Amino acid sequence: MTGDSDRPDRPDPLDDDLGWMLGIVFRGYVRAAEHTLIDFPGGPRGYQVLTAAATGPARNQGAIAEELGIDRTVLTYLIDDLERPGFVARRADPADRRSRLVDVTDAGRAAWEQRRGALRQVEAHLLGALTPTESATLRALLQRVACSTQAIDPLRDLCQAVAEVRPDQAPPTPPDPTAPRRSRGARPRTPES
Repeated sequence: MTGDSDRPDRPDPLDDDLGWMLGIVFRGYVRAAEHTLIDFPGGPRGYQVLTAAATGPARNQGAIAEELGIDRTVLTYLIDDLERPGFVARRADPADRRSRLVDVTDAGRAAWEQRRGALRQVEAHLLGALTPTESATLRALLQRVACSTQAIDPLRDLCQAVAEVRPDQAPPTPPDPTAPRRSRGARPRTPES
């Protein structure tokens, strides 16, 4: 995999190093994706935000930030970038007036579909050494590993879409964010305080 070894009787240690292999594929994908999305508002992360808006129900900015693992402040700037060309629109959340929902617009959906097609070509190029069956198997295995990794990661559950498509592989339920929490050192309020 890495080239000729000085000793043909001893395989190159990188040939079975998962991190090395994933790194090579990841860097190749990132380079090609960045080239494909170079003029897209917000670049690859802007595309991720638009994907979240285009492929699910309208969600508030906090939920999108958590889903994508993006800092809320950074997400605000990315949504601003996507609002300028009219790809997304913010609207008040009827359930919580302090919250804003992010909706994809028709122009945003068209831009997302066009770029999604271009990224599919990047993926096909990167997976060109595989047969269509091998490519589908690799995608299925990577999806399983990604969802499993997400389930043990401290970020919120990114695999909810898998649960909707494949209920037999539903990820664990995250903790209830509305459950009351007491901060360290806080004392209960009394009528005198």
